[in-house]
Amino acid sequence: MDEKRVKDLMVPIDRYGLVSQDATLLEAIQVLQKAQKKWDRRRQPFRAVLIIDENKKVVGKLGERAFLKALEPKRNALGDVSKLSSAGVSNQIINTVMNHYQFFQDKLSNLCYQARDIKVKDVMHPIAESIDENATLCEAITKIIMWDTLSVLVTRASEIVGLLRISDICQEVAEQMKALSLENND
Repeated sequence: MDEKRVKDLMVPIDRYGLVSQDATLLEAIQVLQKAQKKWDRRRQPFRAVLIIDENKKVVGKLGERAFLKALEPKRNALGDVSKLSSAGVSNQIINTVMNHYQFFQDKLSNLCYQARDIKVKDVMHPIAESIDENATLCEAITKIIMWDTLSVLVTRASEIVGLLRISDICQEVAEQMKALSLENND
């Protein structure tokens, strides 16, 4: 079995939902839902939209977790709390901090109403990492783990051409494990 490359599993950029930095959260959600309806059902659905600037260059992404985080008016403090866990702070201390800030205390309908007009540029995850389309999947796995991300932009000569998602890598790993198991049983 030949070694697959990032380009073999990536989702091409033209298949993704793209929104302007100045789009609202509501507009981004609508674009995500539209892209999900057109997706191949044999693969995991889209869980993010890509953010483009005025030159149509991808500058960020906005995933489901960021959508939820955007609902909280004190979201900037929420981001700091999330780093506590990865720094080894106990759940008890994190819960104390969460109770202190009283995150997500309003009704969901009120949070949604307030968040619908938030500009995407204010809550998107700026693009800091990318991987070349010819990198091996092992290289991609290393980077995804190292960067602690669910997806990474794929480049060709520094031009963004797609997105590699952890769900697609996991699907490929599962398929290879099953195939190798069948080969060994023969």
